[in-house]
Amino acid sequence: MRNKNILISGASIAGPATAFWLNHYGFSTTVVEQAPRLREGGQAVDFRGAQVEVLRRTGLLDEVRRHETAMRGHRVLDARGRDLFRLPASLFAGEVEILRGDLSRILYQATKDETEYVFGDRITSMTETGDGVQVTFAHGAPRKYDLVVGADGMHSGVRALAFGPESRFRTDMGYAYAGFTMPNHLNLEHEGLMYNVPGRGVSVSSHRNRDEASVGLVLPMEPLDEDRHDTERLKQILAERFGGLGWEVPKLIDGLREATDLFFSPLCQIHLDRYTRGRVALAGDAGWGAGPGGLGTGLAMIAGYVLAGELAAADGDHRVAFARYEEQVRPGAEAGLKQAKNAGPFLAPKTRKGLWVRNGMHRALTSKLLGGWLDKMEVKAANVVAIKDYALRTNSTASSRDIAAPQRKAVS
Repeated sequence: MRNKNILISGASIAGPATAFWLNHYGFSTTVVEQAPRLREGGQAVDFRGAQVEVLRRTGLLDEVRRHETAMRGHRVLDARGRDLFRLPASLFAGEVEILRGDLSRILYQATKDETEYVFGDRITSMTETGDGVQVTFAHGAPRKYDLVVGADGMHSGVRALAFGPESRFRTDMGYAYAGFTMPNHLNLEHEGLMYNVPGRGVSVSSHRNRDEASVGLVLPMEPLDEDRHDTERLKQILAERFGGLGWEVPKLIDGLREATDLFFSPLCQIHLDRYTRGRVALAGDAGWGAGPGGLGTGLAMIAGYVLAGELAAADGDHRVAFARYEEQVRPGAEAGLKQAKNAGPFLAPKTRKGLWVRNGMHRALTSKLLGGWLDKMEVKAANVVAIKDYALRTNSTASSRDIAAPQRKAVS
């Protein structure tokens, strides 16, 4: 098989998922990650329809279910903490929901024995030659690979090197999201709370760890001039923007000041005409970052499955495989981008009228009359990418189940 030696940038979800399936088909994989170790925590991510089927084919679905959030839904509150209405768990949690950090660890454990992981480093240049890609790193020695996969998120370094600066492909949505954890002073247990005033959205939830609460803040905001990694400055800005609000917001801001895991990002989308160029392919947010509600994690898992399967089916011919990969994942990526384009106004409507309309939509779409329809639409969006059984092309004597769900050792 050609092009067996593959470098993947990014060790969150898309990268290890791609490595998993490349390993399955006999490719040699290296994952380089800028962070010094796996990123813990993070928000919950959910799977529906075909996305769950890909999890099943990894043989890791049972392990994921052992770590699922088991959320019972969300309550929408007024300024006095009184219930306005309830949102069912299926609206946010899908068929399976797990914290991003837990999923990342599970995928890492399932690949670490076959994949070389290099933490604390990043790609600084890529030079394509006739038979590979010469890669330099910030710290490690230069190396040559047959192919490179950029799975390094919305602000992908691989995309910048291969396709051009982020500004050419990025659409800002005029909102920002911040997330952090703090002590669960509200004693939530597998439940979430939502509170809004015009132009501000607050969510608090507790998942598997009853001592810890995850807090999300959404607000209208243009891209900042400040460094988005300047944590103390970001905390100051958020405290100012959410100052004076009712309910439990003052205590949440106190928790923000003490948080050590603040995540902050403008809500934006990535739109590319192509997800591959030469010997480089993009997967997940690096190729089509959609934002909240865009089915991003599930599609990232599917993309790894499709990319590896097409490379195996093409005997490593990246020209053939990359074209087929693009053809299959683009409909799912476009669907996610469309679904998430109004995430900011939906999470934090700017006016009282907008908030009243949003709440009315919530009530209607989660009613007995329309709730089933909404679930079907969510599953339909998740099923846009067809799930092939690539392995049957290379081993016609084995059954679909035997090939698609290889046995993996238990994750510790």
